[in-house]
Amino acid sequence: MSSKYEGSDFYCDLALSGKLELDVVYEDEHVLAFHHTNPYWPVHLVVIPKRHIPSFTDLGGHESEQLVHLVMVVKQVAAKIEEEYGAARVLTNLGEYQDSKHLHFHVNFGEPKTN
Repeated sequence: MSSKYEGSDFYCDLALSGKLELDVVYEDEHVLAFHHTNPYWPVHLVVIPKRHIPSFTDLGGHESEQLVHLVMVVKQVAAKIEEEYGAARVLTNLGEYQDSKHLHFHVNFGEPKTN
């Protein structure tokens, strides 16, 4: 990802629009999981709903079976990382910590990269 991106929803604007090539690990009609375009951890995947949902605390009336499905995909991705590396983290950011205002889960392993 270019560090020049200045929008508020990277996922709708670039990832889901097809404007950016992604290393996809899972995709269906409701969910997309891919390797982060600018990883912070040695293993860093992102899982997102394809429908725009602002954040985990602002589900925008989308509290439905699609969200259950999203969580199940997060679980599957995390289980695969845990199986392969022995551990995994699942993280979502809120408020000012959330750079992109589209619900997304980081699934990762390892210590943060330093530049």
